[in-house]
Amino acid sequence: MNVSLAIILGLTGAICWGAADFAARFASRQVGAYRTLFFMQFFGFLALSAYLKFIGGFSHGIAPGWQPWAMAVAAGLLNMLASLALYHSFEHGIMSIVGPVSSSYPALTLALSLLSGERIHAVRATGLAVTLLGVILAATSFAQTETTAAENTPTRASEAPNPETPRAHLSTGVGWAICAALGFGVLFWFLGFHVVPAVGSAVSVWVMRLTALVALSLAAAPARQTLHLPRGSVWWLLLAVGVLDTAAFVANNAGLSTGQVSVVSVLASLYGAITVLLAWIFLRERLERSQWLGIVIIFIGIVLISL
Repeated sequence: MNVSLAIILGLTGAICWGAADFAARFASRQVGAYRTLFFMQFFGFLALSAYLKFIGGFSHGIAPGWQPWAMAVAAGLLNMLASLALYHSFEHGIMSIVGPVSSSYPALTLALSLLSGERIHAVRATGLAVTLLGVILAATSFAQTETTAAENTPTRASEAPNPETPRAHLSTGVGWAICAALGFGVLFWFLGFHVVPAVGSAVSVWVMRLTALVALSLAAAPARQTLHLPRGSVWWLLLAVGVLDTAAFVANNAGLSTGQVSVVSVLASLYGAITVLLAWIFLRERLERSQWLGIVIIFIGIVLISL
């Protein structure tokens, strides 16, 4: 039963995160990564506060003492840094490249979970590996296509392409995506084994949102970032990102509370494939054969995980 519930909650998190990142890719290019992260945290905090007040979620299920709250605050800071790196990769990089890099975090979460004593049988382990492979294939483009002006325009003159002196280098935004993957890999292991059991699935997200809001507010001036109110329809994007990302975290943390940390983490990482599918549906971006193959492999992996 725990595995079935973990699968449902992990997939719910993937769908919500995929939709949130689809909206965030546009918001971060309009108002920047920092303001996108701040205002989405704000909307998520308001929505979750109303939800917890309605269900009385602050009054039960929390371990005594200050340690659980300190761990939740630490998780909030780690999530803030990883999310900021993720939004920077959206702002400066090509989605088909930075997406699969950032969604590879379950490899680290799975390794840490196994080292922490979690055990999974061979068929389910195969399913996790197959699903992760499908995620990478579905989110990766192997075609040599033209990029948009926003994706291809250098930010400084020194970054202008020079075809006469080719050299090996990371694609734009990949460094940020790697940082995001490392941060999320540690975060979800930490949530599953330490934070959620002590604080609860929804309250832990509430603390993380509050922590990020305070930290981003205090760091704005030293980091030379502005928190000026955006103008125009970008508010709807920020609202969508905040609510969807918060819902994804609540579903993900509820899944982690079942004890199936590796299963939930791998399934939640399907958000990269969800984002690609949304781009195919709404932006008419073509999917390659390898991406369709990745989607088929994902479903095979999910079946193996559920056995």
